[in-house]
Amino acid sequence: MENTKMMQVTVNGSKHTYPFGTPYRVIAADFQKAYPYDILLVSRDGKLCELHKTLDRNCTLKMLTAQDKPGMQTYERSAVFLMLKAFHDVAGRENVERITVEYSISHGLFIRAKGAFTLDQALLDRVEGRMRELAEQAVPIQKKSVNTDDAVELFQKTQMHDKARLLSYRINSHVNIYTLDGFSDYFYGYMVPDAGYVKCFGLELFADGFVLRLPDQKDPDHLGEFKPSIKVFQALHDATQRSEALHISNVAEMNDTISGGNATQMILAHESMMEKQIGDIAEEIANRKGVRFVMIAGPSSSGKTTFSHRLSTQLIACGMRPHPIATDNYFKNRSETPRDQNGQYDFECLGAMDIQQFNTDMTRLLNGETVEIPQFNFKKGVREYNGDYLTLGEQDVLVIEGIHCLNDQFSYALPKESKYKIYISCLTTLNIDDHNRIPTTDARLLRRIERDARTRGYSAQATIRMWPSVRKGEENNIFPYQDSADKIFNSALIYETALLKPYVEPLLFGVPKDCEEYVEAKRLLKFLNYFLPLPADDVPKTSLMREFVGGGCYKT
Repeated sequence: MENTKMMQVTVNGSKHTYPFGTPYRVIAADFQKAYPYDILLVSRDGKLCELHKTLDRNCTLKMLTAQDKPGMQTYERSAVFLMLKAFHDVAGRENVERITVEYSISHGLFIRAKGAFTLDQALLDRVEGRMRELAEQAVPIQKKSVNTDDAVELFQKTQMHDKARLLSYRINSHVNIYTLDGFSDYFYGYMVPDAGYVKCFGLELFADGFVLRLPDQKDPDHLGEFKPSIKVFQALHDATQRSEALHISNVAEMNDTISGGNATQMILAHESMMEKQIGDIAEEIANRKGVRFVMIAGPSSSGKTTFSHRLSTQLIACGMRPHPIATDNYFKNRSETPRDQNGQYDFECLGAMDIQQFNTDMTRLLNGETVEIPQFNFKKGVREYNGDYLTLGEQDVLVIEGIHCLNDQFSYALPKESKYKIYISCLTTLNIDDHNRIPTTDARLLRRIERDARTRGYSAQATIRMWPSVRKGEENNIFPYQDSADKIFNSALIYETALLKPYVEPLLFGVPKDCEEYVEAKRLLKFLNYFLPLPADDVPKTSLMREFVGGGCYKT
């Protein structure tokens, strides 16, 4: 009798009725014409639901496509699953030793494959062809809840040992397993209901692996342009090799290290690796006799401030005298600051900086003159001069940190040979398992949530809300110039998510369930659930992570 009960569903402000038990896929089909791209998920009263789920209550539904972040994440995950199934079909399951989805690279995912096959474009073309066959047949993607112990046994049998080890740390009695035409896998997040939803993809040989090309979120029907930053890719590749040297490339291996009582050694080893990198950069700067300006830029929460301090210490050890300069002190007065399309002050655009005054001051310093360095009064919104004079001696070098430091338009008057440009970013290479990567943006967002709460009193909800605008500023003002850097510095620490977990989890639980930011907070909570927590006791006071969790020896 209950199956004939009618439910009230509100979509885009209008009310509709559907029988109890109607799949959300059926409801989505009724509204597809109103959307330019395929509906991939629904949000039911603020909770994400896959399309195979069925209607069981009166509710408000929001349709999500690949233009929405959760929709694009679902599309990417489903494309990976389809690729894995096709690769095993073409190469033969018995010949596939390991396929690892490493990291995002220019509208695609870099993937490495090992086994009894020759990885060439011909093989990838066959895999892509098999992917298209499965997509054209709209082969169902089935989801099943299984006992965790049974899942561990399944993945042991199918040689997916990383997943078996990961799930052995799960407290939950059941986990969800996805199956596509007999191929089963575990994924962190949602899937489309069948392979037919995955229409836009490509496989391309790249470096010592290949790239699964994906659509641009702004235009999900077409592949995004593939223009990888070779320098950033190399930094990620190097970091992967360092992680493998420590025998920690996924969360299960991290958890093994923590539970085995070896966390301190892991922390100190990785910190030592980072210190050596900073020392090598300082030595390179010292050997370039003409360098007077070290220009540092990177996206939010990359650890620029602590890195600048540590680099300065290493420069002193190399016989140089570093002086920090914050480009924020060269903001135009508030009355002259440009506004964005919403009428808000645009502090991140190049036009917000007094470029001419910066170049005048730096040129005078380069010529041996004494210059009074300004300080920007953020409360009054004006630049002030408080008697902070500076003259550059033979061993002096300016360590300049700011969003536009890699953009030569910002330092147009300074000779190229006088500048050493560093791009710093948190390029995490630790994955949940071989098929579930951790986006580098997630690592930075977790850092930002904790630091905002500790130093600014912001809630996790507030930080999540402003994150898209922060990312937009980075895409406009930082990422286009990353390849112009003399050095790419990866500030990611392999243990940082385990360290941040006990700090960030309570903040994320504080995000109200009835707000837009809850979906992202819940996703991050699920992500953190894979990690064993790591206390900060053994993290050095000089560690870059102290900028985010506190207790450091540098003023940040």
